[in-house]
Amino acid sequence: MTDTVIGLVIDELWERRTTLGPDDDDARAQVVAAIDLLDAGEARVAHVEGDDVVVDERAKRAILLAFTLLPMAEGSHGGSYVHDRVPLKTSFPGVRVVAGAIARWGSHVEPGAVLMPSFTNIGGYVGSGSMVDTWATVGSCAQIGRNVHLSGGVGIGGVLEPPQAAPVVIEDDAFIGSRSMVVEGARVRRGAKLGAGAVLTASTRVFEAETGAELERGVAPERAVCVGSSRVRSFPGGDFGLPCLLVLRYLEPGQEHDKLALHEVLREHGVAP
Repeated sequence: MTDTVIGLVIDELWERRTTLGPDDDDARAQVVAAIDLLDAGEARVAHVEGDDVVVDERAKRAILLAFTLLPMAEGSHGGSYVHDRVPLKTSFPGVRVVAGAIARWGSHVEPGAVLMPSFTNIGGYVGSGSMVDTWATVGSCAQIGRNVHLSGGVGIGGVLEPPQAAPVVIEDDAFIGSRSMVVEGARVRRGAKLGAGAVLTASTRVFEAETGAELERGVAPERAVCVGSSRVRSFPGGDFGLPCLLVLRYLEPGQEHDKLALHEVLREHGVAP
């Protein structure tokens, strides 16, 4: 975590986590200080470094410790009753927050982002210029880049355990179509577009439509226009279609924000009206 002293304290608390409880005031204060860093965007659960996703295990451990050390407390949000260990986020400087949007303390939303009626869980990060559209979910520790559009009903999965596990990462300029799901630490690279209803997990097989080549599992390639598909596999009981992700085309640099270009590619391949 950004504060080395806090990070070392989290390491020490983690080693004796089975002995901790809500009555441990000093431990709770240290964990709250660590989660406050995540809430303010001064620390992140994970970030992209070159070709890798680097996970801050201390940040994830702090979140897990919070569930042990924070007592259950009553509250309200927009007239709704809340009874939880983790309070709701209360500060959104520079963010457009539409009625019905909920974000838990410990998540961070950069100025310039838009939260429609949606849910952002603890440890989640939403970059500037991004929109979390109606009924979309940003799961625990999921990392959403800048200028990303999570369309209506999109499910971005969360991850807390084990601490070293990589969360879902949606990189800058990506577009996730309505009702799509990206879970289990899958990754959508910069400028990639997922058509409506696509499912991407860590084990999802990814193929190029033009060449038939198989790409890295669980990853939507940079600037790729992708749709959910299936691939036939033979079993003793018969032939069955197993889900996969199909890359229809790669957009040229500079097309990252062109949703009309995306629509044309999908329509050309018969997957858009």
